[in-house]
Amino acid sequence: STYIRQVALLVLLAHIGSFIPATRATIGLTDRIFTRIGATDDLARGQSTFMVEMNETANILHHATARSLVILDEIGRGTSTFDGLSIAWAVAEYLHNQAGAKTLFATHYHELTEMAVTLPRVKNYNVAVREWHDQVVFLHKIVPGGTDKSYGIQVARLAGLPKEVIQRAKEVLANLEEAELSADGKPKIAKTKKRKPLPPGSTSVKEIPQMYLFGSKP
Repeated sequence: STYIRQVALLVLLAHIGSFIPATRATIGLTDRIFTRIGATDDLARGQSTFMVEMNETANILHHATARSLVILDEIGRGTSTFDGLSIAWAVAEYLHNQAGAKTLFATHYHELTEMAVTLPRVKNYNVAVREWHDQVVFLHKIVPGGTDKSYGIQVARLAGLPKEVIQRAKEVLANLEEAELSADGKPKIAKTKKRKPLPPGSTSVKEIPQMYLFGSKP
């Protein structure tokens, strides 16, 4: 996300005649810079985060030209995985086949990297990292090729999530990756070590006071 935003800023600086922080750069004439970045809703218009995302994406697809620069960050993340992946795939195909715009598309849908096999102008790049035991060192370099890892759990650990949450996330991830299925065909994502039973009459979840915005408590 940081890298693709940086590219948009450099293109803008170049077009206003400013110096850019680069040893060498080749930047073609650009008529417009379109961005679809961030996640926010529009309470005043009654639009969800996903609706705002789709409205902005629609504006890009209707107005981007072959001389435009399009910056897309995590298209489709505001809905279900399959719906989001399908929309992201279709948007990328449209920009490639119809608009022909220069596009930087950041995503965690690893399936999208397969588009480089069938679409001639699609290229995969990833942010280089170095793994050391359970640690991840970000090298701050963009290198050719796709990746099948997101390092979300490592980032969560760096953010300070409790150790038990990180460990539980690793258990769930391992179960999902192994495609463990229960008797009824569902993933065993709840599989974990047995915990001591609670005393009779006690509960594991305390009731959290709620603020009712639209009237008194029902």
